[in-house]
This record gives sequence, C-alpha cells and structure tokens, in this order.
Amino acid sequence: MKTSFYTEEELKEIGFKSVGKNVLISRKASIYGAENIEIGDNVRIDDFGILSGRIKLGSFIHIAAGTFLFGGDAGIVMEDFSGLSSRVAVYTLNEDYGGEFLTNPTVPSKYRKVTHAPVLIKRHAIIGTGTTILPGVTIGEGASVGAMSLVTKDIPDWVIAVGIPAKPIKERKRNLLELEKELLRELNRGE
Repeated sequence: MKTSFYTEEELKEIGFKSVGKNVLISRKASIYGAENIEIGDNVRIDDFGILSGRIKLGSFIHIAAGTFLFGGDAGIVMEDFSGLSSRVAVYTLNEDYGGEFLTNPTVPSKYRKVTHAPVLIKRHAIIGTGTTILPGVTIGEGASVGAMSLVTKDIPDWVIAVGIPAKPIKERKRNLLELEKELLRELNRGE
C-alpha cells in the first residue's frame, strides 16, 4: 500500500537537482522542472503544493497544503528553518497589467512585458496563510509575515509584518535561536 508521501527511491526517480535526507513530499504535490529544484534535509511539502522553476530549499522547511512556488528563471531560495503556511503564493515573475501589453503564457513574448526578480526567504522566516509574495522581495531573517498579507517590498530581519501591503508592526522574539542550537546539538549526538 502506498503512503501519502513519496518514498526515498521515488524521490530519486523524480529527478531533482538534489534531495537531502528525511524529505517528505506529498504524492498530491505538483513538481515542474525537478532538475532545477534543490531540497535540503528534513523538508516536508504537503498536498496540492506546486513547485515550478528554479527553487532552492534549505533544511528544516515546511511548505503547507495548497502553497505555490513559481520560481521561473529568477529563482526562489528558502533558507533553513523557514516555512510557508497554507495557501501562500510566491512569484518571481510578473506581467504588465497596465493594458499596454498582452498577458498570459499563451501569447508570444514579443507582445508581453514580463519582469523577473528572485525571492529570498531567510532563516527562521515564517509566512502566514493566504499571503502573496511578489517578485524581487527578501523576507529578512526571523521575520514573520501575518496571514493574508501582500508582500511588495523587503521585510527587515526579526520583525512581524502584516497588511496590504505588508508593513512591520513590532519586533519578533529571538528565543528560537537557542532552540535551534539545542536541536542541532541533539541531532549531532544522535539522540
């Protein structure tokens, strides 16, 4: 009987650029361009996620159900201990919606104006449900973005940001850094 997640052997057959240890990817996730996707250790990707384009996932990352990562050629990087709650969408490309150009991938590129810019989600950053992250954004180390936010500009390190557009509202505590050290010590001792 098949489990909800791909086996280690099946993950190798998908053809990722690289895949670490203890990786759980739902059989209901959609992967496009696996050869451009790097996955670290201790990563879980839940049902109905879409991963497309250049994507690099560090270790200890959770990508919840119904989350979309559109890396395109510019790429998305998620550093260690970062996470995306359900229904988060991350974009590295955008169309011109002003009416001067046609839009959508069925139209030849000479009639479209598409911009590309990478997205970086740094260590310990966490993104709340229903949030959209637009091209060219960096989410700072330890930053927390509240549910239903629209991230159009960089979010500084160690802040909690919310809203449309997302803006910092207060500092985030750093206690989790000590917990990270404790976890890594335990893992190194094999506990």
